[in-house]
Amino acid sequence: MYTGIVQGKESVLSLDKRDGFSTLTVSNNNHFFDDVSIGASVAINGTCLTVTQFENDIVSFDISDFTADVTTLKFLNVGDKVNIERSHQMNKENGGHSLYGHIEGVAKVVDFIKTGETYRLVINIPEDNIKYFFHKGFIGLHGCSLTINGINEEDKTIELNLIPETLRITNLGNIKVGNLLNYEIDQTTRTIVDTISRSINVNRSI
Repeated sequence: MYTGIVQGKESVLSLDKRDGFSTLTVSNNNHFFDDVSIGASVAINGTCLTVTQFENDIVSFDISDFTADVTTLKFLNVGDKVNIERSHQMNKENGGHSLYGHIEGVAKVVDFIKTGETYRLVINIPEDNIKYFFHKGFIGLHGCSLTINGINEEDKTIELNLIPETLRITNLGNIKVGNLLNYEIDQTTRTIVDTISRSINVNRSI
C-alpha cells in the first residue's frame, strides 16, 4: 500500500523489451533504495512494481505487457524522471491517502495554467470513470495523492491545483497539454458507487 506522498524522482536508465514483459532499470541517486530487498514493492509513476534486482546502485523492475498497455510506462525513455514511492510502513505517518498502485488507465492533460506560484491542472478522465470522483475527494495521479477541486461531468474533466512543493519534488512540474498521466481510483469509492448502482439496477428489474 502507498500514501501518494511521492518521495522524489529517479532517472530511467533502460527499458528493455522481452517476451511478455519489459525490464525497467532506474537510478538510486537519492538513495531511496539503499535498504531495498528483492521482492519489495515500489510505486513508479504510481504503478506498483516488484524489485527484481538491486546492484551497483541500479534498481530493476519487470513490467508485464498488460501493465504496460494500461499505463504510461511503455512510453518511458532513457533519462526520463519517474516519481518514486516506497511501500508504506504501518508504524509511519500516512500524510496522504490510501493508494494501491493499481493503475486504472491514463488521463489526458487538457490544461496546465500557472496561477501565481501554483498550477491549475485539468485532466480528462476516459470512459465512464468520472463517476468515481467527487469534489474534495482525491485521485492518484502519477503516484501523487491530489485533492479534487472541481469536476465537469459533461466534459469528463477534473480540476486540481499543484502547490510548489509538489511541483518541486515530482515530475508533474514538467507536464504539458496533451500529456498522459497514470491515474488511480479510490477503491472505497469504487466499491460504494458500484454497490449502489447494482442495487438500483436490481430494484428496477423487480
